[in-house]
Amino acid sequence: MKHVWRWILGGLILLPLLVVAAAAASNLGLPDHSQVVERLSEVEKARLVELSHLRGALGDAVWPGWGEAEIPVIVHNEAYAFLVGYPGTPPDGWTMVPRNERRGGPWQVVPDDTFQGQPYYRQPLADLEKTPENFAVMVGDRWVATMQTYEYSKVAFYAGFREELPSLLQPIVPVRLLWMLLMGDTETYIGGLAHEAFHAYQGMVAPGRLAAAEFAAPLEGQYPWENEATEQAWQSELDALYVAVTAASDDEAAQYARQFLALRAERRASSALPANLADYERQREWLEGLAKYAELVLQREAGRSADYAALPAIAGDPDFHAYRTRERFWSRQLGEVRRMTNRSGEVRFYYSGMAQAVLLDRFAPGWKEHAWSEGVWLEDLLAEAVQPGSAG
Repeated sequence: MKHVWRWILGGLILLPLLVVAAAAASNLGLPDHSQVVERLSEVEKARLVELSHLRGALGDAVWPGWGEAEIPVIVHNEAYAFLVGYPGTPPDGWTMVPRNERRGGPWQVVPDDTFQGQPYYRQPLADLEKTPENFAVMVGDRWVATMQTYEYSKVAFYAGFREELPSLLQPIVPVRLLWMLLMGDTETYIGGLAHEAFHAYQGMVAPGRLAAAEFAAPLEGQYPWENEATEQAWQSELDALYVAVTAASDDEAAQYARQFLALRAERRASSALPANLADYERQREWLEGLAKYAELVLQREAGRSADYAALPAIAGDPDFHAYRTRERFWSRQLGEVRRMTNRSGEVRFYYSGMAQAVLLDRFAPGWKEHAWSEGVWLEDLLAEAVQPGSAG
């Protein structure tokens, strides 16, 4: 019996060491640069083509007009920005909106390469602090979605995450595994591109509203993220919103949606939230919540549709799973709604806005035609949709 206990104790001592060793081994060979820098690799092109195919096939079902809108894309790595899908010869640089800040220089045709049989463009990045970022910009008079390439997103994630760790932990925290858990599927990346393409669509349809929502962003620094009472109130609010959006019956969903709205009004009143910060919440839910909604619903519909098939070109991407994981991803993302408190930063409004949009699909199918109008907020549309006696 003593021998058995020695084996058990030895195993308990050895197990953490094996875990640490496995984690350290997983970090070996982490890439620190893109393999292909001066052009888009074939797999990066396939991801962009699949975005266009997906949005064209299902985008209008997610949001009327979005699927048929012509939205070029800029992706960048550590050295170049690449512009695809732009009709004709693009004018120099790009304009950051809504501040009309001009960046970049002349676009040059990528030599000895094409995108879907057509020329595409690049320009060197002199400063990685002045990239097109992940949002939407204007090239000439056209709205363009912008994001990092998938490969450079991974490289930047590895480097950025490890920089935040104490030096002692850098070798043993399994950042490759964390990437796979958080961002690894190509579908998640394509969803991110769709998110930025929806911002471009918001700019096309409602440029004034997009500008107002972006100009509200600096209010993040004034928001009471660290106020304990406010955060507890937010938790109750988001709990009710989560139950509403996942409820099996319409009656339960409507009941908890009304509770969410009542708790929201109570939180703002009890904390004496200034009017400009309440407006900040609404603005960011409109801008980022709707883009999050479009991103997630587009992926979910691709997974649910019996008729949708991804383009053959992306089949060679080892991180692409033909949208089979998207239903599970959808459920996990809904779960994030109630996990947004005690985290500073506006990502909370991505999820609270998204969840309200999902409820509006349930109770007010025609709501999207009103969402562009000045002064119309998601919480107002939801309040009208779930009031007792509403026909929806």
